[in-house]
Amino acid sequence: MKTKITEMFGIEHPIIQGGMHYVGFAELAAAVSNAGGLGIITGLTQGTPEKLANEIARCKDMTDKPFGVNLTFLPSLAQPDYPGLVKTIIEGGVKVVETAGRNPAEVLPHLKDAGIKVIHKCTSVRHSLKAQQIGCDAVSVDGFECGGHPGEDDIPNFILLPRAADELEIPFVASGGMADARSLVAAMALGAEGMNMGTRFIATQEAPVHENVKHAIVAASELDTRLVMRPLRNTERVLNNDAVQRLLEKEAALGKDIQFDDIKEEVAGVYPKIMMEGDMEIGAWSCGMVAGLVNDIPTCQELISRIMTEAEDIIRQRLARVGA
Repeated sequence: MKTKITEMFGIEHPIIQGGMHYVGFAELAAAVSNAGGLGIITGLTQGTPEKLANEIARCKDMTDKPFGVNLTFLPSLAQPDYPGLVKTIIEGGVKVVETAGRNPAEVLPHLKDAGIKVIHKCTSVRHSLKAQQIGCDAVSVDGFECGGHPGEDDIPNFILLPRAADELEIPFVASGGMADARSLVAAMALGAEGMNMGTRFIATQEAPVHENVKHAIVAASELDTRLVMRPLRNTERVLNNDAVQRLLEKEAALGKDIQFDDIKEEVAGVYPKIMMEGDMEIGAWSCGMVAGLVNDIPTCQELISRIMTEAEDIIRQRLARVGA
């Protein structure tokens, strides 16, 4: 299946693995890329330029296909070495960068001068237009259904994607709520050139996370996520657990007076314990509503092949029959 996204990134299938904290390691990125999609290493999980350089080298040992690096720009007390990380990405010969968070304008010239394609993750049309204006090559349009940070507008993809198609000139992929062939065909019908999957790729055999995490996603329904940190205007969609319930109780009790320090126990530094050690109750971790559509733990090759085969069937059989 050829789209503007497959041609731009030099990949076989219009499927991108989103950057995910303590999930986007070389093992998963290489597996997705080897299956014909675009795998993504999560830069801030590595933390330092030296560790990121090592992870890029490991990924190159596992695949000769294109892969990317996610670079998320977030406010932080301990600011990451963004210039060093960008330099490492360029020197590592990476050809695609997925940016997220704040406006990436400061690093964009360096990436573009190195011939790197940049896809920026946006949760609104206005942010997508800004990404286009500053020179991003593509946009990942992230609907309210998504795991992680859905923004503050609460617009689901059935509205957000066609609105993006109405306004954008650069290609975009659909992110949030993407899980299978139906997701891909629907996203393309709404104007996208492909899809970005996060939560779905956690529940794969190659995802280097604890089995407890994968099974928690398979066991979850579409009703099992919660929105936290709304009073702080840093909304995050997470899988419900004991820590999330404690967090929500604090938000309800403290209201507009809540501070980050009040919920630090539930959100700060919990990812290694969840993703690596499998402690599923210790803190809040990003998970999309799409968990309700995840029922197995295939290899990345099995998952992507299944999506593409079933997508062709939907287009050629079901939709053709409807139109007859």
